[in-house]
Amino acid sequence: MTDNEHEIEQPDDRVPRRVIGTPGPGTSMLGEVETKTEARPPQDDTTPGVILQDEQKARSAEKIVALCFTITFLAAVAFIISYVVFQVGSPEATGVSNLALGSTLTLAVLGLAVGIVIWVRRIMPKYALVQERHEMASAVADRAVVADTFVQGANESGFVKRKLLRRTLLLAAAPLGLIPLVLLRDLDNSKMTGANFNKLLRHTVWGEKNKEGKPLRLVVEGTGQPIRAADFNSPGGILSIVPEGYEHDLNVLAKATLILIKFRPEELKAGVNKNWTHEGIVAYSKICTHVGCPAALYEQTTHHILCPCHQSTFDAADGAKVIFGPAARPLPQLPISVDDQGYLVAQGDFAVPVGPSFWERGDAEAEARAKGGQA
Repeated sequence: MTDNEHEIEQPDDRVPRRVIGTPGPGTSMLGEVETKTEARPPQDDTTPGVILQDEQKARSAEKIVALCFTITFLAAVAFIISYVVFQVGSPEATGVSNLALGSTLTLAVLGLAVGIVIWVRRIMPKYALVQERHEMASAVADRAVVADTFVQGANESGFVKRKLLRRTLLLAAAPLGLIPLVLLRDLDNSKMTGANFNKLLRHTVWGEKNKEGKPLRLVVEGTGQPIRAADFNSPGGILSIVPEGYEHDLNVLAKATLILIKFRPEELKAGVNKNWTHEGIVAYSKICTHVGCPAALYEQTTHHILCPCHQSTFDAADGAKVIFGPAARPLPQLPISVDDQGYLVAQGDFAVPVGPSFWERGDAEAEARAKGGQA
């Protein structure tokens, strides 16, 4: 029997295998091959561990980055133009405005982000660094090193050397800085003082007249059909009402939408102003006095109006007083009557502001400021 016959073959599965994520045989922890030398880009002789990018590839990347920054500039300018051109006022116009603003702002931010990423990955040099632990307090010499490193990094980034990059970046950043200023225009409260503030928050169009100089009719929301008091004669009936001529004006409907409820005369309690009703028909603001949600749910047997947002509950038979929930005051009642043709019309505006309670407080503060200014 020869020596070879005494050798036992080891199965392949007994050979140690490399764990995923660890360097393979013949490599160091830095991934550098110890037995052979791989081709690398040129290194910076002044700073060990710095690998410079290929200049030809860097120039190509510079053009791509410049294109991205130019796209950012054009998109930012388009955002500002879209903000001025596409005004809101209807659901369709609002949708077009949101699409234009969202698309242009997305393209502007995306172009800037892509340009910066390509700049960092294909133009700036690569580093192989080892982080060392130091004392918390840095010495003066270390601070000087940091300052020198910052200056060196700025030079290596190409911001100083590559004029095209620098100029297109500044060009792209200029309109982006103007976008917040344009949006802040909506926060301008210079016109929301004194009488204007009082009119915007306290009054609705129900106190106005139509083109013929007559009181505004109550029309059904969605159909625009005026309502004859004789036709609305079923106790417990409820309708959602808007002012005639303003069926599609969202700014007006935000304050002027009503709930119209038919009661039997004996069901009305002391909280209801009966001089503002007509044959048991009562009109309340549909805007909840908590945070302005539409209080449109009605329970016929209990005469309760419910706001679905935070469960504020109002007693419609007793002046819409709050009986449950976070609302602080009743739903305002609108004075109504009928015209010479029997259609329901508004006698005037609400006696108190509609909607959340802070509107009323803001209105009182505005009046106080106006009186103080006159004094």
